[in-house]
Amino acid sequence: MNPTAFAAAQWTRATGAGVDPHEYQRITHGLRSVADWGPAFLRVGRSHLQHAEEAGSVRSAGEYLLLAARWFHLATLAPYAEAHQAAAEADHALSRALTLLEPDARRVSGDGFTGWRRGPSDAPGTVIVVPGLDSAKEEFLDLASALLARGLSVFAMDGPGQGVLAATTTLAADYERVVGRAIDALGATRVGLVGLSLGGYLAARAAALEPRVAAVATVSGPFRLDWDELPQPVRGIMARRAGGADAAREFAQHVDLTALAPRIAAPLLVVDGLQDVIPGVTNGESLARLAPHGTYLSVPHGDHLLGNARPHWLPQVSDHLTHTLMGTPA
Repeated sequence: MNPTAFAAAQWTRATGAGVDPHEYQRITHGLRSVADWGPAFLRVGRSHLQHAEEAGSVRSAGEYLLLAARWFHLATLAPYAEAHQAAAEADHALSRALTLLEPDARRVSGDGFTGWRRGPSDAPGTVIVVPGLDSAKEEFLDLASALLARGLSVFAMDGPGQGVLAATTTLAADYERVVGRAIDALGATRVGLVGLSLGGYLAARAAALEPRVAAVATVSGPFRLDWDELPQPVRGIMARRAGGADAAREFAQHVDLTALAPRIAAPLLVVDGLQDVIPGVTNGESLARLAPHGTYLSVPHGDHLLGNARPHWLPQVSDHLTHTLMGTPA
């Protein structure tokens, strides 16, 4: 893929993650190959680190660090030698930002997961944000902000093969065990899950098999994957995250919610963007229909992760989780 086409394919994902669209266009227009993607985005992230050092207030420094975290994460979307370094820099920038901006935020890590618990310790519910195949806790900061604004606490995590853990772990089919260990570490009593892209499958699976999940939402999540139907770029990413092509194929064979959907006892909201071009991730209606308490939200103009349609799903997902965990009327 040429760099122009690659940048266009990532456009709504990047802007949905919260980077400035003008800066994104300025940087990507100067790329001569996809191989230049990672180094260019690393440079932008490091420029924001410098802005943070020169900022005139703690608030400004923290905001620059959040920008840096976003750019460092986006640097990992194209394959190149320093991708794990970029993930580590994203993790470090987010840690510095939350230390400055939210003194009560705390790092929580365990076997197969790491992330940040944010929000009031006495919140009526905690939402675990589950990332996807090549996403990470740094990508969905606006979703976390929407949930925090509604009075919930949020645990944005990296699991096996995700984010900063991609350097040392591989994708886990039994993600419900990871979620269970995270719930134990958080000490949370009312827990919701929101999963995005492959994280939608992982969250739905966890909700079916972990009885402490009280609310769940999926965004652009696959109901079932067929390895032979997946585009080559997606296969390549899955191979890198799973530990090889054979492991990726085996992992993809596990991605099927047909038998698990009826076991999801928690209220479930399933969101699809009908302009999504990845095979397997516009069939969420089946998940919503088979789940005992499923609701389906279809956004006709939404693409993958619906970065081009945020007003048409983000408030609904946030309200669904809030109303369910707080026990208030929708």
